[in-house]
Amino acid sequence: MEIDPFIFRLSIFILSILIGYYVVWSVTPSLHTPLMSVTNAISSVIIVGAIIASLSGDIQNVLEIPNIFGFLAILLAAINIFGGFLVTQRMLQMYKKKKKNK
Repeated sequence: MEIDPFIFRLSIFILSILIGYYVVWSVTPSLHTPLMSVTNAISSVIIVGAIIASLSGDIQNVLEIPNIFGFLAILLAAINIFGGFLVTQRMLQMYKKKKKNK
């Protein structure tokens, strides 16, 4: 009996979602800033792969599926990187000492 490849990949995807959820929610607040930095690094690798995917194929066929998904991946990863930097900056501001006014 052989397992359908779609079911196999879907079960891996669902397990990775569950593991990722529990890993992220079990991180202590002091480690959130480094975790966001790692997430930004992963998103930058995704952008490189998305650029390669969006530039694949012929120039005449710009509206092919890989090009469209590559563009969407670039857009979503860029939003993720920008948001990650905003959250990281906000977290770092929480650790700075406030100056007392005299």
